[in-house]
Amino acid sequence: MRITGGTAVLVTGLAAIGGAAVYLVSTGHTGVRYSADHDGTVPLWFRWVPALVGIALVRLVPFESVSPGEPPRRWRAQLAVLTAAAVAYALVLPLADGDAGYLVVKLALLAVVPAVLLRRVRWSPARPTGRRWVPLVPVLGWLLVAYATPLAPPADDPGPAAAAALLAALVLGFGVNAVLEELFYRRWLQTRWEFAVGPWPAIVLSSLLWAVWHVAIQGTGDLPVDLASAVVNQGVLGLFLGYLWSRYRLVWPLLVVHGAVNSVPILLGVLLR
Repeated sequence: MRITGGTAVLVTGLAAIGGAAVYLVSTGHTGVRYSADHDGTVPLWFRWVPALVGIALVRLVPFESVSPGEPPRRWRAQLAVLTAAAVAYALVLPLADGDAGYLVVKLALLAVVPAVLLRRVRWSPARPTGRRWVPLVPVLGWLLVAYATPLAPPADDPGPAAAAALLAALVLGFGVNAVLEELFYRRWLQTRWEFAVGPWPAIVLSSLLWAVWHVAIQGTGDLPVDLASAVVNQGVLGLFLGYLWSRYRLVWPLLVVHGAVNSVPILLGVLLR
């Protein structure tokens, strides 16, 4: 049932991440953006350490891993369409006009396509039978390292926005970004890649596909640098998110991590202003 080449996919993907880091260091671009709202940067390894700590905690904390279970019917066709939608999203998003265009493209490719494709699919990945609190350990470990140490990014200045408007923006952003992206890239796409090439190759593939579209919202106009920055930033965070999904088959840990990345700097800015 599994497509061959999982090892090659894994090695190639990890080499792409390592090569991107080497390229950035060798060209002096060691700062990566941590927000699409401004040009502020942090050293790339500030983004790596929390993710690697999270991955280590997922691996080390005792837990009975959840197998993927039986694949859904026609999963290969679903995999092809979902992968095409992910590639199209990365290619089309730079052409979108403003926030409205961004939202239309995102909803069309990451929500409407899966909704049409999977509308008659009666299938859910296997879930753990107990100890659902265990993901708290790697999630809290990641949160502490990412935001309670000198590795934390600077607090964002939210400006004069009213509290209600800011809260509404955060809630909308959580739904459009954290919820939709984690469902698409991890629950739908990564799970099907796991049936094709195995867990870690699938994690790497979905992480890279998730990373590259960030060029459209965090790029500077230098495509090689922008791609490398996305791979070493979102790509490495994606490894942690993907491993959380592969290990636990629970969505809430993904939403906590993804939601924190998008909102914690803003919330800290509100508290400190």
